[in-house]
Amino acid sequence: MNWITRERPKVDRIACPWLIRRFIDNEAIFYFVPYQQVLEKAQELQAIPFDIPEAELTHYNDRCTFDFFLEKYKLTDEALHTMAPILRGADTDDHSLTKQSAGLWAISVGLSVNIKDDYELLEKGMVLYDALYTWAKQLQGVKHLQQPTENLFLQVFNRYMRQQKERKKVPAWAQGLKEIIQDQVDTNLSLSLSEIAKGLEVHPAYVSREFAKYFDNMSYGEYIRKLRIEKALHLLQTTDHSLSEIAYLTGFSDQSHFTRIFKKFIGQSPSEYKKSLAKGKKDSKG
Repeated sequence: MNWITRERPKVDRIACPWLIRRFIDNEAIFYFVPYQQVLEKAQELQAIPFDIPEAELTHYNDRCTFDFFLEKYKLTDEALHTMAPILRGADTDDHSLTKQSAGLWAISVGLSVNIKDDYELLEKGMVLYDALYTWAKQLQGVKHLQQPTENLFLQVFNRYMRQQKERKKVPAWAQGLKEIIQDQVDTNLSLSLSEIAKGLEVHPAYVSREFAKYFDNMSYGEYIRKLRIEKALHLLQTTDHSLSEIAYLTGFSDQSHFTRIFKKFIGQSPSEYKKSLAKGKKDSKG
């Protein structure tokens, strides 16, 4: 049987001949002619026209010609119906239909540009759609990496790359906030988030919600307390200040508050930590 359609095929006009030859008419002969000549040549060659508006076998509603063939010839092969939305998405530029649609379009248009002869293009396309059919029939659950160790490595690598990407995208407000906090490290760190956000021209609620992404996965309060404890550790190690003085210098309301937070972070009270420092110095001298 003879079949005829427009010249310079890409998706539907390669997929449909593949479907015809594999499932409808294995001795099919195809002709590709300029659009204006399709109907005239169809009569002359006694060929069935397809994929032109005037033909029966063409697009309908939101479906493409491949869909029409499946319906008209009552083809129920599940693999063909898996292929149908992939082809439809590629042929209608609706790449949201399936994740494979964009790839099929890229390969199809690339073949069309590289191969100028429509009949050679059809033969190459037959190989392409044989492969897609085999995937739809047998291989949908198969992944490129099969070994558990390979999959684990890929997961770790992808996670690392996402983290690196996120780190590179530090917004201006977060960078500015880091600089402000760093400038205040030598004071008692009595910083108001709402005042800082106002100065950065960012809404305080947004800064509060997004803060942890850019500051060690901590809330604003947790991060400031961490800095205060780090400063307290430095003062305990390098000065003879009393605990009440260190509590004041690090922005705590009183020594009791300082002791409670210090123990939460370090696992021992400031006085215990100070004694361990003194003991360590004595032992090192001995």
